[in-house]
Amino acid sequence: MNIRSLTRGDGVLIGAAVVLFIASFLDVTGCDAPDNICDQVESAFSWEMSPLGWGSFFLGIAGAALVIVSRALPQPRKVAGLELGQVGVAFTIASAWTMLMWVFESNNAGAGLILGVIASLILAAGAVAAPLVPALQGPLVGAPAPQAPQPYGMQPGQGVPGGYGYPGGAQQPYGSQPDPSLGGQGFGAQPQAHQPQPGPQAAAPQQPQAAAAPAGDFTAFWFAVPAARPLYAEDGSAAPIAELAPGTWYLAVEQRGQALVAQTQDGRRGVLQDTTGIQRG
Repeated sequence: MNIRSLTRGDGVLIGAAVVLFIASFLDVTGCDAPDNICDQVESAFSWEMSPLGWGSFFLGIAGAALVIVSRALPQPRKVAGLELGQVGVAFTIASAWTMLMWVFESNNAGAGLILGVIASLILAAGAVAAPLVPALQGPLVGAPAPQAPQPYGMQPGQGVPGGYGYPGGAQQPYGSQPDPSLGGQGFGAQPQAHQPQPGPQAAAPQQPQAAAAPAGDFTAFWFAVPAARPLYAEDGSAAPIAELAPGTWYLAVEQRGQALVAQTQDGRRGVLQDTTGIQRG
C-alpha cells in the first residue's frame, strides 16, 4: 500500500490501534491492598480473559485494519452485502461499547483496561468521523517537494550555485579573464585583428559571420543568458530559429567574432549575436 494514499483519519486509526494493542498486554485489574500483598497477587492481561481480549481488544484492532484496507483497495469489497469499511466501523464501535461495559463492571480497573477504553473510543470516533470531517481527509504524508530542474547536460546530484553559474566553477561574465591557476584561456580575449574598428561600420548591427573561421584554441563551454535572446540560423537569415531563455544551460560549440554558435537542448544550432552579460560554466 502506498503510504502517500493514507489520510489523516487513517493515521488516527493506526495510532489508536497501536495503543490498543499495547494496552492489551497490560494489567486489566488493579490492586488497592498494600504492596506486599499486591506483589503476591498475579494480575491478568486481556488475552488471558478471552471475552475481553478477543471480544473487545481484538475486535477494535481488526476493525481499524478493515477500514484502512477498504480505503486502499481500488474497488470496494463487500462481505454479506456490506463494504469492508462499514464492517470495520461497526467493529470499532462494538469494541468501544464493550470496553466501556468492562470498565463499568470492574471494581478496580487496571492500566490496561483504562488505556484500552480510551484507545477504543478514539478508534471508533476516528472511524466514524474520517469520511465526514474535512481536516481528517487531508493526506497523512505531504507530497515531496519538486526537484529543481537540472541544467541541460548536467549530471543528476550535482549542485547548482546561485544565479547562472554552472556547477564546478565560479561565475564568470563573458569576456572576463579566469584565474591563471585554473588553466585555460578566458573566452572573449580576441586577437587584435578581430577588434571592431571605429567608423560607420562599427555602429551597424552585427550579422552572423558564417565565413569566419573558428578560433583555433576555442573549447566548447556551457553558458546561460541573463535575458531572452534570439538565436539566428547559421546561414545568415534574419528570422530567428529559436529563443534562448534565462535559467537554462546551452552549449557554445563555436566562436565567430563576438558571436557564438550555440546548441539548444533539442540539438538545433544557431548564432547568438548578442553575447553581452552571459554567464559561463
